[in-house]
Amino acid sequence: MLSKLHSPYLLRLIGSCSEQDQRLLVYDYMANGSLQEHLYSKGTSGSPPFLDWETRMRVALDSAKALEYLHEHVNPPVIHRDFKSSNILLDESFNAKVSDFGLAKLGSDKVHGLVSTRVLGTHGYVAPEYAMTGHLTTKSDVYSYGVVLLELLTGRVPVDMNRPPGEGVLVSWALPRLTDRKKLVPMLDPVLEGQYAMKDLVQVAAIAAMCVQPEADYRPLMADVVQSLIPLVKSSKNQGVKIVATTDLQHQVVTIHSSSIDSSSSGAGTN
Repeated sequence: MLSKLHSPYLLRLIGSCSEQDQRLLVYDYMANGSLQEHLYSKGTSGSPPFLDWETRMRVALDSAKALEYLHEHVNPPVIHRDFKSSNILLDESFNAKVSDFGLAKLGSDKVHGLVSTRVLGTHGYVAPEYAMTGHLTTKSDVYSYGVVLLELLTGRVPVDMNRPPGEGVLVSWALPRLTDRKKLVPMLDPVLEGQYAMKDLVQVAAIAAMCVQPEADYRPLMADVVQSLIPLVKSSKNQGVKIVATTDLQHQVVTIHSSSIDSSSSGAGTN
């Protein structure tokens, strides 16, 4: 399936090979690592630079376009099933590409691509209806996208039981605050330091709130999310933070031990 997906917003598979019990996939090298690293490595030795507001909005738009492609420009639609900040990789210009299709499923050709499957994914990103029933749709990815949007806004991980009571689950804590302007600004990642226009913040908060609605039918299509974000992203691709470094590596290599590949996801999306 990977070889058939072609979008500038998906991590490109260069090639693959197999020898005995090992399989090797070669992807484009992404110089700035994952979104997760930039959000949660602040203050540590050798940590990557923080992402400013404009860069976060570009990441939000790029990753939304990736899901839009999978859901609406592939037939049948592809449901990523493990969309999260660690699977959003950043190139040397901080353009975002979505990676890791190990849990991806092909949806049906019906509305929203409903399929039934055992529950897989990452705690904190899994849509509630999928967790409870095993019914997977493109709207399950929309929920996961909303969680990532909350991460971009708050700088908080999806689940952190070390936080005070009521704050451990990001969605539950954030959702009632997203539509209250008095509570919205205090919940933001402190490193943003007022870099945003208030109207843009309100718009992004509204998008996030819609994406993480408990009822799947109330969540937007990714095409609608993309159209809502486009006006918030400046056209220049040269804006945002930069890392002053060079590398001779052109590709990144992922080695997979065949014994560790789940039988339900090898040949992802064909089950």
